Amino acid sequence: MNKPASKRAKEIAEGLLSIQAVFLRPNDPFTWASGIKSPIYCDNRLTLTAPKVRDLIENEMAKAIEEYYPECDTLMGTSTAGIAHAAITAHILNKPMGYVRGSAKSHGRNNRIEGKLEKGDKVVVIEDLISTGGSSVEVVEALREAGAEVLGVISIFTYDTAKADQRFEEANCEKRSLCTIETLIETAVEEKYVTEEEGRGIIEWLREI
Repeated sequence: MNKPASKRAKEIAEGLLSIQAVFLRPNDPFTWASGIKSPIYCDNRLTLTAPKVRDLIENEMAKAIEEYYPECDTLMGTSTAGIAHAAITAHILNKPMGYVRGSAKSHGRNNRIEGKLEKGDKVVVIEDLISTGGSSVEVVEALREAGAEVLGVISIFTYDTAKADQRFEEANCEKRSLCTIETLIETAVEEKYVTEEEGRGIIEWLREI
């Protein structure tokens, strides 16, 4: 049985839906960059322009780090969507932060990791969305190669796909999300964004990708 959603998780779901950071369109699917036709689209960058939702997310991110990773030395954002959230959360916690590029720079010092990182630093990665987990795990591996100890990845939202579970398990890395697809769909049905049948269909679709 799934653990009941917390009040804060439902508030985040309400916020994401209200600003269309997560948009549900089961009868007129979106086309992802990969060409996949999807009934759900997520753009958590929109949270940065919605102060009330943004403040809720960053404060919950900070609380999650204090609860689950109190030994954390540094926050590292994923490029590009996780950078702002890592910066704001690091400010709340008064901790250092940096970010990991998708690939190393082709000039200067050819950095892939931006910001000071010492070998042995205990790092929490801040991600906006975990979909199939590939880009998140690449960031974890880059930090490990640089000598960091990655405690886990925290995202704002997750699609809870089997592929992501598999990739994180293979990488031996923990992942946590402030809001899950189950909580979001439950909230969307309650708020009449979609019907219960449409909600079930979206979750079933995500389980298969």
